[in-house]
Amino acid sequence: MKSGLSTDAVKRISAVLNQIITSFPKQEFERDAFNGLEKLELKQRVDHLIAILADYLPADFSQAAEILLQLKTNWDRGDKDDALSSFAAWPLVDYVAVYGLRHPELALKVLKNLTTLFSAEFAVRPFIELHFELTHQTLVRWCTDDDEHVRRLASEGIRPRLPWGKRLTKFCNDPSAILPILELLKDNTSLYVRRSVANNLNDISKDNPDCVIQLCQQWMYKASAERQWLIRHALRSLVKQGRIEVFPLLGYTERPDVKLMNFCLAKPVIKLGEKLGLSLELRSLSKQSQKFVLDYKVHHRKANGRTTTKVFKWKNISLAGYESIELTKLHPFKHITTRTYYAGQHAIEILVNGEIVEKMPFQLMLE
Repeated sequence: MKSGLSTDAVKRISAVLNQIITSFPKQEFERDAFNGLEKLELKQRVDHLIAILADYLPADFSQAAEILLQLKTNWDRGDKDDALSSFAAWPLVDYVAVYGLRHPELALKVLKNLTTLFSAEFAVRPFIELHFELTHQTLVRWCTDDDEHVRRLASEGIRPRLPWGKRLTKFCNDPSAILPILELLKDNTSLYVRRSVANNLNDISKDNPDCVIQLCQQWMYKASAERQWLIRHALRSLVKQGRIEVFPLLGYTERPDVKLMNFCLAKPVIKLGEKLGLSLELRSLSKQSQKFVLDYKVHHRKANGRTTTKVFKWKNISLAGYESIELTKLHPFKHITTRTYYAGQHAIEILVNGEIVEKMPFQLMLE
């Protein structure tokens, strides 16, 4: 992704500043911006370009803000087929988080203006921490803004565990200040906004699961199809954890009466790079129809001999009274950048609505 902040991005930043600032030293700016850029990783490139911008924008933030507020109308949005083209605006947006902290009202105005170019979800977080009351009031106002990017920012910026963003520990401990914002946005007309609300709730559920379950139970009353989708998306981590309370919220049988039979693995030993075959049969023991979630958990061996687990989706199942279903699955064990495999005993667990019903070991060989 660092290619999103390379030569083309610098030239677009330079071009827009050249349009706005009289006698802007375009060549000098590009020379300084390019100096050492290609050796840096993505976030380092953001920080590097912020530092260069500081050398070429007015030291007085109010004057710099006048320039930044003209960016949107002059901005070259780049190649519409390039998924990373918006990254060019990232340093300009995050510049506000570094140099506008002493001018929160003006800085928040700039972030609201720029968030359509590149989401200001990272840039707004220092203001939440240092100027909470003002920023929180602003986020609440943004919930009713005409621009969906601004409405989304109200939710995305205050996510407790925003990926790539600094964790907002205050809200991990107590998310109550987030909830009024999510309440205002839960039925937003924009899926872009509703997805952010769901992701925010998913964040909260990792530290405060009971809070999220209770809120979703309230929201399910006369919920539209759109809100039901939001709730399902919000509860995904709690589904993986097997929290029994969430399954009825999603339309599943609270405690399905089923029997697992004939669970087996295709072979007891596999090599890294192969796929492990799983097969099983599930039989309903109830005369009533039942809906439930079938998942499986892989116990991966670590270097110290202990295991770490990861849950994988298998199938959402509906069974009529006393009906049976046979299922097979291939799970790949291949080299990936996010996991190091170790030889030795691993295991597969079968989960029905998050509850373990059977476990079977197997051996993984690296060669």
